Amino acid sequence: MLTAPEQRLLGAALDTASRLPADGTYLNTVASAVMDVHGDIYTGVNVGHFTGGPCAELVALGVAAAAGAGPISEIVAVGDEDRGVMPPCGRCRQVLLDQQPDCRVIVPKGDGDDDGSVPARELLPYPSQHPDADPPRLLRFSPGHWANVVDGVKTATTRLNDPAAPGPATLLFEFDDRYRSLPGAVESVEHVRFADITDTQAALERCTADELRTALRTHYYPGIVDDDVVDFVRFRVTGKG
Repeated sequence: MLTAPEQRLLGAALDTASRLPADGTYLNTVASAVMDVHGDIYTGVNVGHFTGGPCAELVALGVAAAAGAGPISEIVAVGDEDRGVMPPCGRCRQVLLDQQPDCRVIVPKGDGDDDGSVPARELLPYPSQHPDADPPRLLRFSPGHWANVVDGVKTATTRLNDPAAPGPATLLFEFDDRYRSLPGAVESVEHVRFADITDTQAALERCTADELRTALRTHYYPGIVDDDVVDFVRFRVTGKG
């Protein structure tokens, strides 16, 4: 199931694809749309040529960069002639991993299932890590945490298969079909076995270890088991949204 922002993004890409010239003059066959952390959308189309040409996703990323967009939170590509959502090619996957690893990519699920989204980093299970890459990082939260994060009450979060790294990060909250974000920083990341979460760690989330494990199982990771390793992330807000 796509979120409301993702549905709005897909609609923008489909609208762009519907307006591609049908006479083949420009060889444009794919449209892409990206959304930044402010909820603003930027679109682009591929440039077909026998010498090669940029994919629609790369054009859309360039349009966003030229407009001074914030870090990218979502991206999608769709084909012309009602071909629907298209997964990114290998080159685009590597670019996304190097430049926007925390953005979500809308992909076709197949077998009659609805389209869904996955983090860009999951598109390449054995990636080549660019040694000089220093991409912007995102730390996503449900909107219910907004007030506590703004007030400095919530300064820690526990994540499964959602890696964070110390350094600057945009704290991203999904509100309806748009976003709210805060500049922030990840101060530390501890890797801990789920069953070994301590009361000291849980106290930073204003609960006991047992309460935290129950909340994680109930609301976020229903399939989590004791041997799973989670990331205990400490963060802070560094400015106003």
